Amino acid sequence: MDAEPVLRLRPLERPDLPFVHRVANDSQAMSYWFEEPYESLAELVDIYERHIHDVRERRFVIEHDGQQAGIVELVEIDYIHRNCEFAIAIVPEFQGRGLAYEATRAGIRHAFDILNLHKVYLIVDVENVKAVHIYEKVGFVAEGVLREEYFASGGYRDAVRMAIFQRDYWAQA
Repeated sequence: MDAEPVLRLRPLERPDLPFVHRVANDSQAMSYWFEEPYESLAELVDIYERHIHDVRERRFVIEHDGQQAGIVELVEIDYIHRNCEFAIAIVPEFQGRGLAYEATRAGIRHAFDILNLHKVYLIVDVENVKAVHIYEKVGFVAEGVLREEYFASGGYRDAVRMAIFQRDYWAQA
């Protein structure tokens, strides 16, 4: 019997920057992050150097069977209020395999079990139905709609702020 494919999150390292650069310049992926897909590799290296010791950020590479499949970020970590923002991007060739669900669970597990955060939140385009479904399956709950919050793909987009609490994560784990 074949072994299950292995997914793991590992810290982002300097050699991963060309991969991150490819993801950051993918217009489809960045439209979901409400960001312009325009960043030079030199700029990315500079950002990496400035943020390498920033305790308010955790960035991970998603590996699937040893291949780079995406990125998970825990950013804006607030150690007083014990919350952070979650973001994920799966590269197109790895989409549709259930990796977003597994990587989201792994990122949330890190936030609650390692960082001991109280709440993790995210902002997602209301039209990104697949992502909303995954987040709900993990345990995120909608907190509200941010009307015309972002300009992406030629128009203003509504977004949903969703969150999960540590107690709710632990109750379902």
